[in-house]
Amino acid sequence: MQHTVESLRAFEESIREDYLAGRAKGAVHLSRGNESHLIEIFEEIRPEDWVFSNYRSHYHALLKGFDENELREMIRNGQSININSLKHSFFSSSIVGGCLPIAVGAAMGIKRDGNPWHVWCFVGDMAASCGMFRDCVNYSGGHNLPITFVIEDNGWSTNTPTQKTWGDPDMLGEVRRYKYIRQWPHSGFKL
Repeated sequence: MQHTVESLRAFEESIREDYLAGRAKGAVHLSRGNESHLIEIFEEIRPEDWVFSNYRSHYHALLKGFDENELREMIRNGQSININSLKHSFFSSSIVGGCLPIAVGAAMGIKRDGNPWHVWCFVGDMAASCGMFRDCVNYSGGHNLPITFVIEDNGWSTNTPTQKTWGDPDMLGEVRRYKYIRQWPHSGFKL
């Protein structure tokens, strides 16, 4: 399915409704405002490429090829913040920055085995402000690994302004950053 801004938002709104109705077990972190950026980036991501994501991964999973019904069931069963699939070459972690070293390891394995795949690692601006991000980017750049890091910068580290708290790190490897305005709160949905 070719996703649009509208189809992604409609899916996320339906997940919000599931959560509020008690049909989704566990924590759910919703996205909104970054759809066009992701659609553009995912045009470069091939089916055989790996995507490593964070706790806000519904859009990534849909754009990587997950069936909406399959993904909805995973979310309803409490996997919203840890969606993983070998079939889709997809891994997400609920730990801030938790996917970083695993993504680097996958990229190293791809390079060592001579495979033509690429790794795409999505993190928020809070994770990008931590030392592990800098280490992973520098290591990957220094070893010419097939990995691209994408910083999803909404200006917030949970509910703290990122720039005020962390500042901007300097990095060597391939890093992309885009900015968007967060339209869902970190927590506390209102009906």
